[in-house]
Amino acid sequence: MVFIISVACLIVGCIAGFALFRYVATGKYRQIIEEASKEAEVIKEKKLLEVKEKFLNKKSELEKEVQQRNQQIQQHENRLKQRELSLNQRQDDLNRKKGEIETDRKRLENQQQGLARREEELKELEAKEREKLEAISGLSADEARERLVESLKDEAKTNAASYINEIMDEAKLTANKEAKRIVIQSIQRVATETAIENSVTVFHIDNDEVKGRIIGREGRNIRALEAATGVEIVVDDTPEAIVISAFDPVRREICRLALHQLVADGRIHPARIEEVVAKVTKQVEEEIIETGKRTAIDLGIHGLHPELVRIVGKMKYRSSYGQNLLQHARETANLCAVMASELGLNPKKAKRAGLLHDIGKVPDEEPELPHAIYGAKLAEKYKEKPDICNAIGAHHDEMEMTSLLAPIVQVCDAISGARPGARREIVEAYIKRLNDLENIAMSYPGVTKTYAIQAGRELRVIVGADKIDDKQTESLSGEIAKKIQDEMTYPGQVKITVIRETRSVSYAK
Repeated sequence: MVFIISVACLIVGCIAGFALFRYVATGKYRQIIEEASKEAEVIKEKKLLEVKEKFLNKKSELEKEVQQRNQQIQQHENRLKQRELSLNQRQDDLNRKKGEIETDRKRLENQQQGLARREEELKELEAKEREKLEAISGLSADEARERLVESLKDEAKTNAASYINEIMDEAKLTANKEAKRIVIQSIQRVATETAIENSVTVFHIDNDEVKGRIIGREGRNIRALEAATGVEIVVDDTPEAIVISAFDPVRREICRLALHQLVADGRIHPARIEEVVAKVTKQVEEEIIETGKRTAIDLGIHGLHPELVRIVGKMKYRSSYGQNLLQHARETANLCAVMASELGLNPKKAKRAGLLHDIGKVPDEEPELPHAIYGAKLAEKYKEKPDICNAIGAHHDEMEMTSLLAPIVQVCDAISGARPGARREIVEAYIKRLNDLENIAMSYPGVTKTYAIQAGRELRVIVGADKIDDKQTESLSGEIAKKIQDEMTYPGQVKITVIRETRSVSYAK
């Protein structure tokens, strides 16, 4: 019984618990559904608001864009209206001008017709007057014209002849004086320097111990230095001095600078020597270019080709008869500018031609042409003007002169080379030149004695009076001068004086 009651109570409790659970679960489910519905309504309203806001934004943007486009269209319309107005105005102006031109044309036609009528009337009057004159003078118009022309020709010839004679007389009186004045003034206005170049350079050292380091073991250092620089190094008993000998001043300068760096550094061996020589060679090349640029700037010459600038810089390390080539070129340039100014020519062109006249003396490779012709070809290659190229090539009469610059450069080159102290010659070459002058004159028949005087600038030739007459004497001086020009090289000019005298000899017994 108790068991049955317990089971019944358990069943009733289970049924009551299930009913209670179902009731509670159904209430929570409804509550969740209601809350979800509310949240969905809220989200829906938010989304609708967002969509409306975006729609309104897009609508405002489209309205703005439409407004802007409408404004642009309005502006274009206004511009088109303005253009239309201006075109209409221009059309009116053109129509008005066309009418004016037509009016002017008609007026000109009327004037031309009137002028034609007057010209015909004048011709008729001229014919009548000519007939009257012919009847009075008894000559036709052609005959009268011929007589008038002949008389005018004779008068013009007489006046021209007298005028030419006056000009020639005046030129003879003043030309020599004026030429001397210009040359002397050009020389006086240019500062010059004397020749100081030679073919050796002395390198001073602190003590004689350095000589052994420069020579090296079994002479390998000095041989390497001579091979790298192309000079001859003389190490003798001269205290604290080493002699660098070479005819190329650039090589001597490279060797001197290389020795200076090697001695200062203390490391002297063949590999180091080659390295230092290469470095110094580059430095000297840069210095050459800088010297050329500085020279062009000092002289006020612009627009030179870079290669011409380098050639001008190389002149610093060249000499001619002991005269530094760069100093000679600068001096010639200044002389050319002064002389061109005196003669009323362009001084800048003359200065440019004077600076470049000896560029053929510093070639990178030995040419077969004379230095003047080679210099002219270099100038032409680097786009110099034809008159400057001609002045360079003709300053030794190896090319025909075609401009007024050529004789100026020739004269100024001679002035710079012939002035006292400008050039220095080796004694052997100087004596050989004097002997050659005398031997050339002695090679002609009838010459008895020759004397080279004035440091080789004058040659006195004495001929036998019984062998050569006066006419032959005049031609002999010209022949000797031409032979000297063809066979010899000399600075300035050489004056040839041929002397012929008659001697009468008697003996008293």
